[in-house]
Amino acid sequence: MGAASLDRNDARATPAVPPDRPVEAGFTASWVYVLGVLSMGAFIVVLASGAVLALEGPTWWHRSGAGRFVNGLHLWSTELFFLFMVVHLWAKYFTAAWRGRGGATWVTGVIAFLVSIPTAFTGYLVQQNLDAEWIAIEAKDGLNATGLGAFFNPLDFGQMLIWHVLMLPLAVVLLIWLHLRLVRRRGLARPMPRQRE
Repeated sequence: MGAASLDRNDARATPAVPPDRPVEAGFTASWVYVLGVLSMGAFIVVLASGAVLALEGPTWWHRSGAGRFVNGLHLWSTELFFLFMVVHLWAKYFTAAWRGRGGATWVTGVIAFLVSIPTAFTGYLVQQNLDAEWIAIEAKDGLNATGLGAFFNPLDFGQMLIWHVLMLPLAVVLLIWLHLRLVRRRGLARPMPRQRE
């Protein structure tokens, strides 16, 4: 099948989804779509547990049983968020969900993933334990080698806390919102047409 016919199929195969109508059930039953929903669910738990940790402070999450539980919940929901997001991202890539009008949708997902990496990295830096100190010292050496150490100082707890609690999560939230908005406006990519023998 030629590129022109694929483009023609994509143009009619990815209709916009009005806000008052749910996305087509046939596509939402796909395990790849479910992984995207699981990513969002894990991210909501990350935000909620992170908000509790930020309000209570490091003394609480290091010394209190409840604090250690919420800290563990935050860590493992982050791990699940990355697992679901990476599998969702690659599955969408290999099923060619980026074709036609799905390109911008796929790119916003990729950018959300890339912004999530420094968000998780700064989370490791604000743990206030020996792990955080070791990671910060090693990261400072690496960033100094690239010239970025003048702008981004992993040894500055206050700077890393602001990046982790406010700036980067806000960017991820906005990117996920844009990604979902594009899914609603541009629709979901239909499966690739079968090639004739």
